[in-house]
Amino acid sequence: MTDMKQGMKEHLRAIFNSYSEIFFLRGYRSGLIMFVMTLINPNVAIGGLIAVVSAYLFANFIKMDREFLKGGFYTYNPLLVGLSIGYLFRITPLTVFFIVAAGVFTFVMTTMLFNIFSYYLRLPILSIPFVFVSSIAYLASTQYSNLFVSGIYPQSISSLELYMPVWISGLLKSLGSILFMPDVIAGTFFLAVLLLSSRILFLLAIAGYYTGTLINALLIGSVQQAFSDLNSFNFILIAIAVGGIFLIPSRRSYTLALIAVSSSTFLLKSVEVFWSTYGIPAFTLPFNLVSLSFIYVLGIVNYPLIARVIKRTPEETLDHYLTTVQRYQGSLRTLALPFSGRWTVWQGFDGQWTHQGSWRYAYDFVITDEKESTYQKKGQSLEDYYAFRKPVLSPARGRVVKVIDGLPDNPIGEVDKTNNWGNLVIIYDVRGYYVELSHFVQNSIKVKEGDWVERGSLLGLCGNSGYSPQPHIHVQVQATDQIGGYTLPFSFVSYLSGTRYYANHLPREKEVIEPLFSDKQLDTRMGFILDQEQRFEVYRQGKQVDELLLKVKMAVDGTFYFDSGQARLYFGKHEGTFYFYRVDGQDRYLRLLFSALPRMPLAHRPQLEWEDYIPVGTVVNGFQKAAVLFLSSFNHRLNKIHTVCRFKSRDVITGELSSSFLKGTTLCFSIKLRGKE
Repeated sequence: MTDMKQGMKEHLRAIFNSYSEIFFLRGYRSGLIMFVMTLINPNVAIGGLIAVVSAYLFANFIKMDREFLKGGFYTYNPLLVGLSIGYLFRITPLTVFFIVAAGVFTFVMTTMLFNIFSYYLRLPILSIPFVFVSSIAYLASTQYSNLFVSGIYPQSISSLELYMPVWISGLLKSLGSILFMPDVIAGTFFLAVLLLSSRILFLLAIAGYYTGTLINALLIGSVQQAFSDLNSFNFILIAIAVGGIFLIPSRRSYTLALIAVSSSTFLLKSVEVFWSTYGIPAFTLPFNLVSLSFIYVLGIVNYPLIARVIKRTPEETLDHYLTTVQRYQGSLRTLALPFSGRWTVWQGFDGQWTHQGSWRYAYDFVITDEKESTYQKKGQSLEDYYAFRKPVLSPARGRVVKVIDGLPDNPIGEVDKTNNWGNLVIIYDVRGYYVELSHFVQNSIKVKEGDWVERGSLLGLCGNSGYSPQPHIHVQVQATDQIGGYTLPFSFVSYLSGTRYYANHLPREKEVIEPLFSDKQLDTRMGFILDQEQRFEVYRQGKQVDELLLKVKMAVDGTFYFDSGQARLYFGKHEGTFYFYRVDGQDRYLRLLFSALPRMPLAHRPQLEWEDYIPVGTVVNGFQKAAVLFLSSFNHRLNKIHTVCRFKSRDVITGELSSSFLKGTTLCFSIKLRGKE
């Protein structure tokens, strides 16, 4: 019986999630409110419910994975079709059959178009299936004399509307029209749902509506007529989609949203004129055409604020984006340092000498002494230079594809302008790019073409061949195996600068750095096993106040997480660093654990220090969280919670957490690592 009740809850949540998806919201509670409001017009409510249930049952019949269904993404288009048919026709047995058929067909169209759009165009489908099927249904209905029309009857006017100025009632009725409920009461509830769910969506809905409608008023010459046009809901949807869903909320994204709304005004009127010829409403065609066009063009130009990960609300998307930018500042093309010991960055990206233009993404390394000199004595011979004949290690894991080893080393003061790169090794990294290391000592390279190398493998000795004024290691990443090919951005992992640890970063010129190699013992301690239970003791001011029991589990994407029964804390290891990625759910102890130790190097050095950033939602809740995230959309620098951690001893990590919106407060913490139970 319990399993049956749980299954029924899951089905109902999936259905109500379909209502939420229409407004780009996530969560069945807001969907339930929207469903209740559709009951103002029973025909509309029943039509929508029949369509979404039909699509959902058909999806289960063909064995579609419930994980794909429970969010409502695949069923909100059938829901819209059902609402549109219920708005036009009185519910009869024939109408029910019509709605069921249309709902199932819309689901099929949704699934097909989603795969086509995502694979070939990398675009969302929005409500294109709804526009297509509803238009077909309205055209077909002209031949069905047994269907009783109800939608063309005069709509009832709420008494509340009589006391409202047209610029308010127009907004509310347009909002209600999104669910075929052109009623100020329904619109008021929908607006309230937007406000409670997302302040960003609330702002965009209002700004989009009034921008588009006022432009229409200027073009038409009648404010009354412009605010009476129910199709203005397209302006609301365009502003929400462009400014808050598919772009990272920001002042620039808000501006783009209003530009998109402004450019849609003439399209809306042209669609109304053309579609009215066939007796078809404009539906959401202008919204789809304008939103998809803008998103596609922004994708082509690699607009930096395109949302790659879309969360439940724009605020959460913004929080995730800003935290990701701050936490993972390096590139996906990562290299280990090509040496051991302490070396100095001689030239970095966009270096003042040779790292320019197509070869801007490259690094040169030398060895310096306490006087920042690269040589001893007078520096007149190669042997005077600290870097000369030092080992060069492989920064990548892959196959050696090219080796040049026979060029002579230049005497100090001379360079080889013919063979710029000198003696070199090019490695094909298994992740799909090439790594070139240059200026080896003549006949010192220890690998040959076709050899497989791991990170840290000895390649040869640092020399002065090619266009090299003094012995140094040159490293670059490129798209081809061509010698000296055009360079690509990359970054270095797991290195030290003084006592500061960097997991994935780019060192500055003249910065002295050294690689940090993983400690096998610490790496093993942080290697948690599936289904293993971990016990944590919670202390406050030196006294134990609670205990936390967590179980290691694995998500469907292969990511591991700690499960407390109330929330999940996702974790993993990557290139020498242990990470806590995020917390899903509400558990204050998991949030505290994430806040105190968002990352940790898998190696110990006395007083080793590192920094990280965590999401706003990990530290604050309620009104403060909502306010910070909303304001952060106008100024991204507000969204910054900074942590600094350090090894106090091999088993104890201490640190501080600070943020501008915490009013200068610094939270201190300490974590003691113990052996596995």
